[in-house]
Amino acid sequence: MTEMYSRYRPYKMLLMLVDAFLLIAMLIALAKARPFLPGRELHPMEVLPDPTVYVMVVVLWHLLFGLSGVYSLERIPSFSRQISRLTFAHALAIFTFAGLLYFTYRDVSRMLVAYFAGGAYIVLVLDRYILAVYLHRKPDGIRPASLLIAGASESGRILAEQIMRLHEPVIKLIGFVDDGPAVGVSLPAPIVGSAEELPRLIKEHEVDIVVIALPENRAREVESLVYKLESLPVRIYLVPDMLKIHLINADVERFGDVFVIGVREPVIRGHVRVAKRLLDLTVSLVGLMLCWPILLVTWIAIRLDSPGPAIFAPERVGENGRIFRMLKFRTMFVGAANASPPASTTDAQGNPIFKLKDDPRVTRVGKWLRRTSLDELPQLFNVLKGEMSLVGPRPEQPFITEEYDHWQWQRLSVPPGVTGWWQVSGRSDIPMHLNTQYDIYYVRNWSIFLDLRILWRTVGVVIKGRGAY
Repeated sequence: MTEMYSRYRPYKMLLMLVDAFLLIAMLIALAKARPFLPGRELHPMEVLPDPTVYVMVVVLWHLLFGLSGVYSLERIPSFSRQISRLTFAHALAIFTFAGLLYFTYRDVSRMLVAYFAGGAYIVLVLDRYILAVYLHRKPDGIRPASLLIAGASESGRILAEQIMRLHEPVIKLIGFVDDGPAVGVSLPAPIVGSAEELPRLIKEHEVDIVVIALPENRAREVESLVYKLESLPVRIYLVPDMLKIHLINADVERFGDVFVIGVREPVIRGHVRVAKRLLDLTVSLVGLMLCWPILLVTWIAIRLDSPGPAIFAPERVGENGRIFRMLKFRTMFVGAANASPPASTTDAQGNPIFKLKDDPRVTRVGKWLRRTSLDELPQLFNVLKGEMSLVGPRPEQPFITEEYDHWQWQRLSVPPGVTGWWQVSGRSDIPMHLNTQYDIYYVRNWSIFLDLRILWRTVGVVIKGRGAY
């Protein structure tokens, strides 16, 4: 489907160039106008910032916009989708820019940065609005490609929902083609005809794309459908049922004349893995430098409150099933892990409960540590070692993973995290047997933007203390 967006590549390059020009022009204009703008008294400084500051702005904005998906081709035709991502990325860029200036060019006025934050956002939004209006008015600017799905199967339904949710401005779903009504499947679009009528439907609706999404038990029909469409000017795609195997980030590779599908591929790899690792190292190093007094005070408080070591290092299962020692501040009495919990360890449905409210095995300091989540701080050392990431599924206990169904192993295909989608969605208030769904959602939808969003929401969750016990 990415071919449908290739025509927007020139607009992406144009957008990047115009963004660079607008950012520099806005900074220069505001620097010159700063003496006439309201605000605190000016510091003695040059009329214009050092030229390096302008380079810093262009590189920083383009880097964060690129990592956040602002320049994604799929977003170019949709003004609303661009703005939703632009707003977050611009705010992140401003905070990062202000931090860099604090350590480098401290003579740059803080009010100038504040004015630049608002002014740059306005021109960047206006830039995209003008592009959106141009594309909608241009005869071939946004001409949606018509698509038919051959096969009203579960795979076809999922594909249709994804197209309607993510690609509607560029791809128009006409409907399904199948020989009979869908059984047990609620379709988001109508069945417009049978497979025999496919050539006629393609001409009638001026179809550009046909996706064949037949289930595995109808695999023999695929070949005849492909032959039937060969003489027609349409793109043809196949959605393999693969015996209902759920593929995570599967890759198609070629060995000579044979194509193979990589079923067990790393989810995070290449330059995006480097970006995630850089984010982990930067935030964890800064966090440890800022929090070392808290670490020291907490260590002393635990030792004074109850006998035993301050650090607890249980075994956990990490990425691809690797066992490692996860560091935590001890919140229970020594030996409590081997003691029987005082209440029932199952809920009304018989599902296991691993964390209990008002557990008497938790120490006085431990209750406060769990309430504030400070017991998790030592895991920043695990992040530095590469055993964990800042964001990811929670590291699981080995005895729990031994009981996993096959689909649950998907949560171990990425590095475990200090925080994650489950934690910001309810933490301990969500039963352990349900959090796997949240972790798999994270695995299937991972992006740097999602990591940053979770980190931001974690701050609010920790402050409120929701679900922490």
